[in-house]
Amino acid sequence: MAAVKVKSLGHAGFQITSEKGKIIIVDPWLTGNPLAPCKPEEIVKADFVLVTHDHFDHVADAAGIVKATGATLIGAPETVGRLKQEAQIPEAQIVYGMGMNIGGTVKFDDIAVTMTQAFHSSQTASPVGYIIKLENGYTIYHAGDTGIFSSMKILGELYKIDLALLPIGGVFTMDPAQAAMAAKLLGTGKVIPMHYKTFPILEQDASSFQQIMKKDLPAVGVVTVEPGQEVTV
Repeated sequence: MAAVKVKSLGHAGFQITSEKGKIIIVDPWLTGNPLAPCKPEEIVKADFVLVTHDHFDHVADAAGIVKATGATLIGAPETVGRLKQEAQIPEAQIVYGMGMNIGGTVKFDDIAVTMTQAFHSSQTASPVGYIIKLENGYTIYHAGDTGIFSSMKILGELYKIDLALLPIGGVFTMDPAQAAMAAKLLGTGKVIPMHYKTFPILEQDASSFQQIMKKDLPAVGVVTVEPGQEVTV
């Protein structure tokens, strides 16, 4: 059986492919992204599209991918409501027909998606993160855009996170030191840093994060994934 694969779509966007071939897209921003590895129309298959909040650099291509692939859109009610109205997305392609909220879990066959809190801003609804438990039990946490918060420790205890996708860029999200502490709180075995380099004001590489992790959490694997690169986790 195939392994779990994670592909960077640039910035905070990822494509997760489960053992059984289910494709989960999170925060797709390809149009106008200077580091985008592909065009949105090149994504021809997706089962679920998750959005953490409605800033352009996370949601720009979500509606288009949902409509082109027939995927189910997952997000907070007000955020998916905005996308539904702007792009005329059918209710049948929206989780529960209206979205879900923080603390909620939706199950599709053997995949469970739990919406978590995030500390950031958004034009609609509250920003969120996601914990994705795949068919084989492998659990991935996409933190969304967030500052560090102490209840990350509770999330780690509840969900036994194998891989955390954590922003490290600073300015709008956690910086490398905060992200390293977040990894410690979560108790994750592996981290992929995200949300850096895209804009000049952000951290331009993951070296500071790698150094802190090597010093403070040497047992936790840090995997840097370039836009367009896919890794087996």
